[in-house]
Amino acid sequence: MEPVRVPEAGLASIQADVAKLTARFADHDRQIDSLSAAPPPPDSPFGAYGLPGFAGLPAAPAPPEPRPILELEDEEYEDELDALSDWVDDFLVRVYGAEVTTAAPWCEQWQEHEDVVAWLHALWLAYQQHKDAEAGLSGLFVWHRDFLTHAMATVRAAGGPLSACMTDPDRPAHRVLPGPRPSNRTTSAEEPEEPGAPGQASG
Repeated sequence: MEPVRVPEAGLASIQADVAKLTARFADHDRQIDSLSAAPPPPDSPFGAYGLPGFAGLPAAPAPPEPRPILELEDEEYEDELDALSDWVDDFLVRVYGAEVTTAAPWCEQWQEHEDVVAWLHALWLAYQQHKDAEAGLSGLFVWHRDFLTHAMATVRAAGGPLSACMTDPDRPAHRVLPGPRPSNRTTSAEEPEEPGAPGQASG
């Protein structure tokens, strides 16, 4: 068969079509590479939707790391204690408060008991974690089993931190029990005792 001769005008059109197809294939390759790449970084505000962030926009701030409430100070402590008090009054005590008795005391001024504040704050942090969707359907069951029961039994124990407070709802009471004194420590400036039996005079 004899080769087909294409007019010069038709040849230019074919070359243009081939160039367009080549560019389109290159675009497709880039899109495939982009879709198969790793997901966008967590600081992207569109990461949850599988979309990259827009260039020039500031990254979404990371949520603050939870800290034990007794490590907070001044206004930061007061704000956290206010939020904790709302949760304790509006949810915890209303749902799980049970009756106040000698076996299960309570204190309407529990915010003045540092150990109780620490226990309830830890319980609140655990609640926030386990009610989150990422904890799964069993998250709140785990919170009830591993956190709520133990924390409330400790805080409201007959010999616990509130044992000197209200044991009858008709007779509110509040008393912070004194804790142990600081331990006696031997400083490096003190001279070590001479070897020998305790209380025995050296002769």
